Formats: sequence, structure tokens, C-alpha cells
Amino acid sequence: MSTTNIILCGVGGQGTVLASKLTAAASMAKGLEVRSAETIGMAQRGGSVLSYLRIGSCSSPLIKSGCADLVIGFEPAETVRALSYLKQGGTVITSDRAMMPVTAALQGSDYEGSKMTDFLKSLEGGLIGKLVIVNTDQALADLDSAKVMNMVLLGAAARGGYLGQVGIEDIKEALVKKVKPQFHELNFKALEYASV
Repeated sequence: MSTTNIILCGVGGQGTVLASKLTAAASMAKGLEVRSAETIGMAQRGGSVLSYLRIGSCSSPLIKSGCADLVIGFEPAETVRALSYLKQGGTVITSDRAMMPVTAALQGSDYEGSKMTDFLKSLEGGLIGKLVIVNTDQALADLDSAKVMNMVLLGAAARGGYLGQVGIEDIKEALVKKVKPQFHELNFKALEYASV
């Protein structure tokens, strides 16, 4: 069986680790081997979060440069930062919503997510085989919640068939086991929101 290599990246507080854990749980429930690891660093202070997820037969949870089938980016600059992991012709699903790092804000940076998404678009058809940019502000407004971006992006990946054998219903089943009942309906709506 082939291995699906996935990188999830974002900043602290965006739900990157939860999305990774749900995908891992959904994969294991299907009897698939899973290896995962996180590089969290200063996540609680808005720092970078990087999750490695390998579904299938493999010995290490870490993904080598140029070997990820999919990068799910919760923040455009973090998506660009993770591109070194993407294999040639791989898939990128990213939010277009910029979250300025504290260090950039303190320096008076004019960082905008559009510069990063424009760069990603310039790579489509080359390094990036398939690029999906999710209008996150619109999604969060439609869903009337600022806390479900992770499920919108994970849902786009699942519905697009980019999570190996794991589909949207598998993610929902994992979510029921790991998330409080009062949040199930909202998260289900978020998972169904974006089509690819």
C-alpha cells in the first residue's frame, strides 16, 4: 500500500493539531497505519505549527523535503514556508487569511496574505499540481463562527479526495469521538462548506 504524506501548517490557535489528530483517528478507524508528529514551538504565542501525517506503511513520522503529497495551510505565509516539503506536482489547500506574526506587527510590517497567495498561484502547474485557495473570511461569515477554519480546510481536503482513503464521513465519525457534542453540528457544516 502506498503512503500518503500530509503536512498541515499554521500558527498557534488555528486548530492545526486538531485537524491532524482527526485525520489520524479517521485513518486508524479504517485500519490504516498512521505516523504523526508535530513541531509546535511557540504555538501558544501565535508561532508556527507544523504537523507531519503519514498514512500507510512507513517507519518514521517525519516527512522529507520534496515528499509531501499534500500541504494544508491555515495561514498563507506558513503555507509558503512549508513548500519545501511538497513533492513536484503535489496539492496545496490554503486559507487566504493572513495572521500577522507578533514579531512582524511589532516591526510595523505591511504583511498581506495576498502577496503569498499570488506567489502560490505563480507555482501552479509547476511545483504545485493543484492549488485550492479558500476564501476564509467568507467561509467564517457564512458559518457565523471564527473558530472552524480548520474544519473548512480539512473538509476541502477530504471532499477533494486528498486524504488517501479517508473521506468526509470518516472525519465526521472521528470528530464525534474527539469534540464536545455541542460543537458537532457547526463542525459538520464547516466540513461540508468548501468543495474542490
